[in-house]
Formats: sequence, C-alpha cells, structure tokens
Amino acid sequence: MKNPHELIEKNVGLLTVLILVAISFGAMVQITPLMFQQQTMEPVTGLRPYTALELEGRDIYIREGCVGCHSQMIRPFRAETERYGHYSVAGESVWEHPFLWGSKRTGPDLARVGGRYSDEWHRVHLLNPRNVVPESNMPGFPWLAENKLDGKLTAKKMEVFQGFGVPYTDEDVAGAQAAVQGKSEMEALIAYLQSLGTHLK
Repeated sequence: MKNPHELIEKNVGLLTVLILVAISFGAMVQITPLMFQQQTMEPVTGLRPYTALELEGRDIYIREGCVGCHSQMIRPFRAETERYGHYSVAGESVWEHPFLWGSKRTGPDLARVGGRYSDEWHRVHLLNPRNVVPESNMPGFPWLAENKLDGKLTAKKMEVFQGFGVPYTDEDVAGAQAAVQGKSEMEALIAYLQSLGTHLK
C-alpha cells in the first residue's frame, strides 16, 4: 500500500483541494469570532464622521496613492507603540470604507499623525518633502495647491456613507458642497491628515 502522503503529494488536484480546505478553515477560525465581538463593530468613544473637507481629502489620499507607502494601522508591539502611539483598535475604523490600513511602510505610519504637526508643516512637506525631512524619498505634490474642489459630488459621497451606517445628518449632506467649494486639494488633504487618530486619547 502506498504511503498516504505520497498519494496526496503526487496528485496535484487533490493537493490543491486540500490546501484550499486548510486555508478556508484557518480563515474561518480567525474571522468568525470577530463577527460576534461587539467591540469590533462599535465606534470608539469620541469617534466622529469625517467632515466634508476631510472626506474629500481622504479621496485625494487614495487617488494619489498615499496608502501605497503609508500604513494607518499601528500593531500592538512595543517598538510601534513607542514610535507612533497607542495601537490601532477596531472601533476606530468602523466607518472606513474602504479601510486604509495598508501594509507597506516606505514612509511612517499615519494612524496618529493628526495634530502632531502644524498645517503649515504639512503644506511645506506636501510641496517638497525634503524641505522638512532631508532624507525623505517621498515625491512632492505641488499640484494639490493649485487644484480647486467644486464639491459637486461631496453630498453624494456622504449619502453613500450614510448607507454604510456612517451617522451623517441631513444638514451635513445639505452643506457639503458649500463646505468644500473653492478650497484647494492641499487644504482637503491636510484636513484629512489632521483628523487621523485624534479621537482615541
């Protein structure tokens, strides 16, 4: 009789099916319990939805690919919490669609960057990062200072987020266009960055 391992290892189709079963079972064991933990589904105390300008800034952050180099999730390791602050908790991200946790850190984690630097520091840094961090390899984003927002779709975005359970009021939606119209993309991105991590004390 053949060794059962040899039978599985030489049959590529069977091996593939068993690998998929093992991965599916492992994923189910990891993810299913989280669906029943209330703390992963409730916002942390003090969490507020993004303002219209911050929401536009978040879209610019996504559009410009910032999430490709900056994570927004501090892991619960001493080296990370000493550098960046309190580790990220699930309740901070309940209204994030999509999540911007990221996994690559070419640049520093931004989960707690809000309020760490002034608006002017962020403006100079986004125009030419080497003016404030000489060793930075981040590109500059000077066009953000020139591009203006019209806010035509901001209310629609907020309505979509309302459908996801984000508690925007009708007044927030009605005033969305006026809140962003004429502002620069730079102002919106800075507003977004300044909001990150400020609700968890």
